[in-house]
Amino acid sequence: MTEPDRRSILKALVATLAVLSAGALDTPTAEAADVSESWTTQTLEAFADTLIPGQRRFTGDVVVAGAVTGPGAVQAGVVGLLNSPELPAAPLLPAIAALLDARAVAYAALRLIWLSPTRPPFVDLTFSHRTALVGGLFDPDDLDRPIWQMLSLLVGLAFDTAGQQDTVEALGQGHPGLKWLRFPDPDADGLWRFPDFSYGRPLAALHPGTTASGSPA
Repeated sequence: MTEPDRRSILKALVATLAVLSAGALDTPTAEAADVSESWTTQTLEAFADTLIPGQRRFTGDVVVAGAVTGPGAVQAGVVGLLNSPELPAAPLLPAIAALLDARAVAYAALRLIWLSPTRPPFVDLTFSHRTALVGGLFDPDDLDRPIWQMLSLLVGLAFDTAGQQDTVEALGQGHPGLKWLRFPDPDADGLWRFPDFSYGRPLAALHPGTTASGSPA
């Protein structure tokens, strides 16, 4: 890939993170979440599963390595999030996957690992090799490190916060990540309140001008 391509990918990932952090993305449509099993999808799912592993979705699943029991980033809908047409990263996903697969080919060649031509190179690596490769992507002197950092943040948002959905709706639908993390349900009005102070006592007196929503005067 050329340098301008890398800059475009990074800008798109940063913009995607900004959209999700602002909560401006609507709940993904069925079409956005129902992505095909293309090489791009398989590679991105395998990358996400390396960061936040989950159990295999079906017998013979080679994309999800099945390194743990329970849901991972794939089950939490990370690829549906990335493929949302509302996000600027979607058009560049094939380039991101191709970059990762190229790194997998180089990794395998150095270690004399035979890769099957019938599946994406990164997917064909064992989980231990995937983990070793991904760990190296974050080396301080790696040229593409910012890309993998931003992509990893998006993987975390999908699992830890259901960043692609309204939180109340995600909980109601049994979002795998929020359920696994035991994220608390809101009150009846859809808001979260925490009556117990984390230190067992208030750290400061409430300002008399504080509004009912908790905002400062």
